[in-house]
Amino acid sequence: MRTPTALTIVVGLVATVVAFAVAPGGPRLDPRHTGDAELAATVRAAVGGDRGYRGLAVALVEEGRVRTAGIGERAPGRPVEPGTPFEIGSVTKGMTGMLLTHRAAGGAVRPDAPLSDALPQVDGPTREVTLAELASHRSGLPRLALGPIDLVRTAWTNLTAGNPYGGWDAEWVVDAASDERPGDGRGSVHYSNVGVALLGQALAAQAGTTYPELLDRELLRPLGMTRTVVATEPALLPPGRAVGTKLGGRPADPWVGGGYAPAGIGVWSTAEDLARLVAGLLAGTAPGADAARARFTEDDRDRVGYGWFTTRHGDREIVWHNGGTGGFRAYVGWEPAAGRGVVVLGNTERDVDPVGLRLLGVDGDAVEDEGVPLAGWVGVALALGFSFLGGVSLLRTVRRVPDRLSLAPAAAWALLYLGLGHRLGNWSLVPGWLWPLGVGLSAAGLVVAAYRWRALPTVDGAPPRKRLASLAGSALVAVPLLVAVLA
Repeated sequence: MRTPTALTIVVGLVATVVAFAVAPGGPRLDPRHTGDAELAATVRAAVGGDRGYRGLAVALVEEGRVRTAGIGERAPGRPVEPGTPFEIGSVTKGMTGMLLTHRAAGGAVRPDAPLSDALPQVDGPTREVTLAELASHRSGLPRLALGPIDLVRTAWTNLTAGNPYGGWDAEWVVDAASDERPGDGRGSVHYSNVGVALLGQALAAQAGTTYPELLDRELLRPLGMTRTVVATEPALLPPGRAVGTKLGGRPADPWVGGGYAPAGIGVWSTAEDLARLVAGLLAGTAPGADAARARFTEDDRDRVGYGWFTTRHGDREIVWHNGGTGGFRAYVGWEPAAGRGVVVLGNTERDVDPVGLRLLGVDGDAVEDEGVPLAGWVGVALALGFSFLGGVSLLRTVRRVPDRLSLAPAAAWALLYLGLGHRLGNWSLVPGWLWPLGVGLSAAGLVVAAYRWRALPTVDGAPPRKRLASLAGSALVAVPLLVAVLA
């Protein structure tokens, strides 16, 4: 039975128009601001556009003066303020390095002591790695200590914008690290989250307390950083916090987990609090400030201290650390020679490092533009592919499908692909109006499928058992993906 062409076109067009009401859209920086208006305007100029950002909290420290501003929104309809808490991710590593330096200055620990001195329960070759090696990423340990099941779980939570670190406490990190063997890269700088996590847990164990308590007692309280918290469980998340956002525009769950807290999991702070940290580091009065001194060479431009990096930009040197979690980015940097520092916090996955460097006055040509990361291009491919794959595949299938048992899953996949594209696509780089076009294409395919359905047998061709087995296999793949769409 032939499908009326006019009806197919009309349904496709109507579906396209209706879909514009729910079209995806990447995060954008709206015009609102709080705090210092002049600084907010300077930040907007440094950003150079609104795509990819949703909200920014910024602090500028210079000549003993701190200026702060909030730009955009922390949550729908709620503006960012200088005191809005953001996840700061790996910026925490710099603070963990400061704890090592501070406690070493008091004689509590020795940086060259093996990990086992402070954390005797760690097993295997990891026992011999020194605290200094852990603090400077020279331990030879991998970026993360993950078994096969942990890798699957991490991939799944990344797909669903969930929390990959839930349930990983200090004991879990110690056990996981005990199964690792420092590689041939020991002694050279290779970034390791598990290494810094072990360092923080070791310092806390040696002090007879927990990492959050040690950080608060020896660094946060002396600096007056009262809004900085380590949320090792959801109940400890700070009120009024920003909502993390994926580049496709969907909200991301906070990353919470005590084991990796010293490396930056579950740590929240504000632009105002981090400005106090920067001011103390510039003045040399912060506990453990010497951690920022560059001690080891990574490459021609970069050196590392205990947790903090030093990078040369032309004839200028910037000390810094950045951070990234499921829906946040952070940058803390300062130029000791100029006495100037900056804090930039964002609640999307778009990097804020270039913004921070421009605020520090680094020449635009010297600010490295690393372009879109691999994950960003994957999101672009998902946006384009899933938006149109279902409709194209369905229209091709209806021409040669032998029976209803083949046509039904093709129609279901066409709808599922649209959901996947909407949820997983990087709509900060791909125009959101492309998705409704995919909806229209799939709707046209469904009209053709509906007309074709009436003329088809239920099962034809291969034995029913084989066909049903194929359908069950397809469902096993589709159901988890459907969960990812609805999560």
